[in-house]
Amino acid sequence: MGVEIERKFLVKDGFNKLATKEVRIRQGYLSSVPERTVRIRIRGEHAYLTIKGIPNDSGVSRYEWEQEIPLNEGVELLKICEPGIIDKTRYMLPEKRGLIYEVDEFYGLNKGLILAEIELPSEDYDFDRPPWLGEEVTGDPRYYNSALSKKPYSKWKKKK
Repeated sequence: MGVEIERKFLVKDGFNKLATKEVRIRQGYLSSVPERTVRIRIRGEHAYLTIKGIPNDSGVSRYEWEQEIPLNEGVELLKICEPGIIDKTRYMLPEKRGLIYEVDEFYGLNKGLILAEIELPSEDYDFDRPPWLGEEVTGDPRYYNSALSKKPYSKWKKKK
């Protein structure tokens, strides 16, 4: 059990060539209520069950519990998830002081959305902000994967 402390950003071009690793991810939600999300994730050849609590006021911290489960069980659980399976590729990009940016490029109804997350040791931790990092969207619930499964990026009204 623990607390997840992360910041989230939109991504500009130029991140791909810096990735040191990438993996395809499919995930769905058994529960997507804000007070507790229960997620099933297939990451490569591994499956995980994750429970997350409601974010704090800043949107930076929240309770998170995760456990690896057998792949076949994860595949079966995806079948009973709420509608709106998330499909994305995650790219891992090292930050100058040893942290890792996880950049998600979404497919399907979320195609065109690219988000970066960085997990921090504390809320006030000063981290490197590379030029490909765009607008911060930490705490904006529209960018939570659980929200994207219900209201995909392609269904948002775009500003003109």
